[in-house]
Amino acid sequence: MPDFVAFVPAAFLIALVPGPATFMLVKQSALGSRRNSLATIAGIEAGVLVWGVAAAFGITTLLAASELAYTGLRIAGALYLVYLGIRLLVSRGGPEPEVRPGAGFRSGLLVNVTNPKAGIFALSFLPQFVSTADTGPLPLLALVAVWILTDTVWYTALALLLTRVGRWLRSRRVRRALERSCGGAFVAFGVAMAVESA
Repeated sequence: MPDFVAFVPAAFLIALVPGPATFMLVKQSALGSRRNSLATIAGIEAGVLVWGVAAAFGITTLLAASELAYTGLRIAGALYLVYLGIRLLVSRGGPEPEVRPGAGFRSGLLVNVTNPKAGIFALSFLPQFVSTADTGPLPLLALVAVWILTDTVWYTALALLLTRVGRWLRSRRVRRALERSCGGAFVAFGVAMAVESA
């Protein structure tokens, strides 16, 4: 049986640390649509599920062992983040963009599945809360489910707060400042991912 008592607060503290997924949620929530925010969360957690299942079945072990595969995915993820950042930085803060159906989900999913560090993190983090007597993928999958639930609670609270002040966030000056902040953060995360070794 996994140690859920120790895992839940640890997972919640990790969720509080801002990363690419957090900034993607801020960016999408600033558009003011609660549905788009929840779709972004669903995409983020779908990415967590991908890496969690991969860790449970040992697929991320293969990724960690293959320098070529890991480096390729890391560079692809870095380029994607830098691309997102540059798009926001060069945005002229024009009319409020129309949110296409599914855009939030795709953005949340891509920002997680293109980050191999998330896979390596799942591989190293989850087993710490599983007894050596527990074998097979089920204990790890149970932790993945709790991890997703914990993440979802925090991200939903954050999204509801952001959409509540959506009108203020969508004002031209605030939106431009937010675009620059998120854009700079995406570029920084992308550069850090590109230069970081496995």
